[in-house]
Amino acid sequence: MAQKRESGKLVAENRKARFNYAIEDKLEAGLVLTGSEVKSLRAGKANIADAYASDEGGGALYLINAHIAEYAQSGRNSHAPTRPRKLLLHKRELDQLTGAIQRQGMTVVPLKLYFNARGIAKVELGLAKGKKLHDKRETEKKRDWDRQKGRLMREKG
Repeated sequence: MAQKRESGKLVAENRKARFNYAIEDKLEAGLVLTGSEVKSLRAGKANIADAYASDEGGGALYLINAHIAEYAQSGRNSHAPTRPRKLLLHKRELDQLTGAIQRQGMTVVPLKLYFNARGIAKVELGLAKGKKLHDKRETEKKRDWDRQKGRLMREKG
């Protein structure tokens, strides 16, 4: 009998993206990976903090600057840690994203890198608009106030 998989394993999360960008829309995409990259992801060795998705011509979207560490046991068949990785999207989703990038000046940032319930590596992409400095300050003030309010409520009982 086959082992039952967990509902999904989070490998990497881009927490900085939610601070730097206003996320308008989210969607899930697959990744074209080599065997050593999958092994490294299963070990949890990935960083998507500085990554973004870009249209590199040829009608496809690529994940740029995502760092997946080299797998130690792979020997000479290892991969380049920051190579561009092709994103697997439906044609309609690809057209929507490239249109938003070109027309509205939006950015596609990865929010999470995880394995789904079937054990397939997926990336959650966010269609985002960059925040201005005053918006970031406002977000920080709101976060501090919520934290302070929570402390006061716990204190009062």
